[in-house]
Amino acid sequence: MRPKIKICGLTRHCDIEAVNAAKPDYIGFVFAESRRKVTPQQARELRSVLHRNIIPVGVFVDETIENILALVRGGVIDVIQLHGAEDEKFIEALKSETSTPIIKAVSIQKKGDAQKWKDSAADYLLLDHKGGGTGETFDWDLIGEIKKPFFLAGGLNLENVAEAIKKNLPYAVDTSSGVEISPGIKCPEKIKDFVNQISTRKMKGDKS
Repeated sequence: MRPKIKICGLTRHCDIEAVNAAKPDYIGFVFAESRRKVTPQQARELRSVLHRNIIPVGVFVDETIENILALVRGGVIDVIQLHGAEDEKFIEALKSETSTPIIKAVSIQKKGDAQKWKDSAADYLLLDHKGGGTGETFDWDLIGEIKKPFFLAGGLNLENVAEAIKKNLPYAVDTSSGVEISPGIKCPEKIKDFVNQISTRKMKGDKS
């Protein structure tokens, strides 16, 4: 069974057209400071033309619970991704206010970093390079055994996603810069090729 696919950092209507055609499982709207940041109003407009089978994820960095819930209750996002220093107490407080699935991003710098979150109330983990959003891979050997379903992020692209999937068996793969033609500018062809490569399992280096 193939992993789910998330295309993150969409900012333009043409990005939505591209994912509507390619049909990944998830897309991400970034609400934190970034060249890919969108406002709640921009995200609402983009969500309005997103295919109903694609799940929109809101990416936050140390945002308030109130602001996160406003986007959930406003129908802008269906999944919450916490990419800052949010601790377990914050996740539990957020969980007490909503049944919306939560992804907690974890910076993998050494063995055991992922395992620290094995009992988290978060529904999923997202394993990323230090700091996140860098477009750089990290040492996958540092992941270790992990039972909680996780998104694998950090520099994934057409050249390395097959190896990443076979080595790590993630619940989902997450890319942003890997499908861009310049920082923050998505490429429809790269999005299409990334999704198709995984969906058809005709991944570079896959002998199966």
